[in-house]
Amino acid sequence: MDEYPEPVHEPAAALDPRAELSEFLRTRRARLKPEDVGLPDFGRYRRVPGLRREELAQLAGVSVAYYTRLEQGNGQHVSAEVLDAIARALRLSDAERAHLTHLAKPKQKKKPAGRTQQVRGPLRTLLDTMEGGPAILVGRRSDILAWNRMAAAVFGDWAELPEHERNWARLVFLRPEYSDLFVDWEDKANDVVSQLRMDAGSHPNDPRLSALVGELSVKSQEFRRLWATHDVKEKCHGVQRLHHPLVGELDLRVESFRQADAHERMLVTYHAEPGSPSAEALQLLASWGTDATRTGAGMPPARTT
Repeated sequence: MDEYPEPVHEPAAALDPRAELSEFLRTRRARLKPEDVGLPDFGRYRRVPGLRREELAQLAGVSVAYYTRLEQGNGQHVSAEVLDAIARALRLSDAERAHLTHLAKPKQKKKPAGRTQQVRGPLRTLLDTMEGGPAILVGRRSDILAWNRMAAAVFGDWAELPEHERNWARLVFLRPEYSDLFVDWEDKANDVVSQLRMDAGSHPNDPRLSALVGELSVKSQEFRRLWATHDVKEKCHGVQRLHHPLVGELDLRVESFRQADAHERMLVTYHAEPGSPSAEALQLLASWGTDATRTGAGMPPARTT
């Protein structure tokens, strides 16, 4: 199939861009101390952690009233220059700067946010030819759109799941076997939530994203905790440490590539260092074929935490 049908959900309330902007600025301000930004700290009692609004306004070169309005979610008429000054004052990363801009000055989307995510046939064929390691096409909302045989052998046979459950956020937070699979589960969970935050900033009116966030907030205490941090980042490469039920420890290099004609989709590839124990383990999984695919991470019923 060249199409990934979206599940049917009950209507969900859209994420409030004003509230998202307010909380994002507040949490970024709270993580900074006066000494972090070259301001004197006279040891005065602070009712809240981090910089005060007046200190942040001073650093950004804007009035306290102006910054207060912005932190209250009134970013409709803010200029790009002011946003850049505030981003510098808050020491935002590139991903955080982009998120701030999306929240303060949302763009009008020509296509509906909940539209069907399609995968071209040649792209599926390309995935099938990538036999050295797992390769996964991930769409918006952390939806898993397509994958190769090695991905099924390492992460589990997602073809056995209903289509709406083929989603990294649901797998990581609602299925206990994935907390066993990922050696650094907390890092993986952070990455998933951070990417969902980026999606929420770009598509605040996406009903499927709102429904996903609502579901996970109800079912997972860990998701609620991480979602409340308002952290955003885009992880393009790194090392993924896994504990596979058949072959044991796997240390895999991760490289990610945006799809040129569909920037919201990312091809994520995994490979092992040549000659390493992990490379030998991948070769062993490949030789087992469908037997390894049936095992994968194992996928018993979802959990509620």
